[in-house]
Amino acid sequence: MSDLGAGHVPGEKRNDYEAKCGSVGGDDDERHQRTTTGIIFLQARLRGRGLGRGAKNGTLLAQMATVAQLLEQKGHNVESISPNATVYDAIRRMADLDIGALVVIDGGKVVGLISERDYARNVFLKGKASPTTPVRDAMTDDVLFVGCGETARDCMAIMTGKRTRHLLVMEGGELLGIVSIGDLVRSIVAEQDKAIEQLEQYIHRG
Repeated sequence: MSDLGAGHVPGEKRNDYEAKCGSVGGDDDERHQRTTTGIIFLQARLRGRGLGRGAKNGTLLAQMATVAQLLEQKGHNVESISPNATVYDAIRRMADLDIGALVVIDGGKVVGLISERDYARNVFLKGKASPTTPVRDAMTDDVLFVGCGETARDCMAIMTGKRTRHLLVMEGGELLGIVSIGDLVRSIVAEQDKAIEQLEQYIHRG
């Protein structure tokens, strides 16, 4: 296992920021798609009126929140568990905290991530017993991460392409936080709602 000081998580493959295929599913994602379609439609109407993006008259879209801003809102706290703990302990802790994943840390190093999905796929569907299965046998060790400068849309592209629901936030080998797909969708929808309101105002004024 590599040390975090090397600037990567063990098992990490290069994040593919351009991979935008696949689906993460869920009501939040469907709302994100509908909202995106609406904003594209309104942008097209504005261009038809000569109000292009970045025009001097103040026609500007809402700026996407960065990962740093997301962490400011939700906090930097990261819940973790040992790879030697049982999957039952991990699931019980997730339920108690009402979260969907735990970072697996061994000797101060990030070695993986265990989520409810990992439990379903690697324990329940394989007929294993959660009280006797260690976290190391069920976790995902190919953990994806982003820096604080990425935007919510950048993170959404990674999650969609890699079919994951959580990203660690790391800078200089230091674990700073974690963002979930729910965090991203809420941020993107809020920004798009602002942008749509701005665009509609310009249309009505015209």
